[in-house]
Amino acid sequence: MSEEDMDDIIKDDISSGKVADHPDSFSDIFPQSVKDKFEIYSYRSAAAVLYKSFPKQFEDIINALESFQITKTMIRIPGGSKGPIAKYVDTLFDLEKWIETRISADLSVKLHHAKTNDVFNSYVREGYLDGHRIDFVSGRVAFDLEWNSKDQTYDRDLYAFSAFHEAGAIDVGVILTRGSSLDNKFFKSLGKVLDKDGEKEGTADVYKKFGASTTWMGKLLYRLDAGRNGGCPVLAFGITPKCVIDS
Repeated sequence: MSEEDMDDIIKDDISSGKVADHPDSFSDIFPQSVKDKFEIYSYRSAAAVLYKSFPKQFEDIINALESFQITKTMIRIPGGSKGPIAKYVDTLFDLEKWIETRISADLSVKLHHAKTNDVFNSYVREGYLDGHRIDFVSGRVAFDLEWNSKDQTYDRDLYAFSAFHEAGAIDVGVILTRGSSLDNKFFKSLGKVLDKDGEKEGTADVYKKFGASTTWMGKLLYRLDAGRNGGCPVLAFGITPKCVIDS
């Protein structure tokens, strides 16, 4: 397969948000300080749902985004199971109110006679929902961070949002991820990776950690355009170079 064919395959599963809410419908909701630092996409009126129905959670998220500032050193350090950026995001929320959450549910099924409405059979499907996790849940608002995982991780996140939403546990989901402007050109400017302590420089190039098949906004929007969030409204924030400082 030629390099041009490979490029076409990559382009086929990215999007710029072709079925997202029009920006004019939610632009006034966010302070300029947030709009300057992040790409913002809303699906199924997620921005309006968050702003109007959950003002306290909206305030918490806005405060976190206004404070959000990562360093080039944090980007250059290997991630592992929970890298420096994920640990940093934990510090932006009150973890007694924003709780990592797992959902489980059994399904109680009853079969009724159509004419008499008598129940003639019933059973319980145990584990009907099980194992779906979300990084932060407060009230009926969910928040997930995806910095640099395989892009299939978005399918897991959106399925979790959908499962929580269908179960009546949340009304809106929010994802913070790498914006499209954090691209190869930006990552190439960072040079070599660092060791886990951030002190010694390795031999690998930083940009090679952030391939086309990792989590970034184009891969998320492709899935949102395809409706993989089900009926759950989703608000997506993309981290841009304006969130990155030199240290």
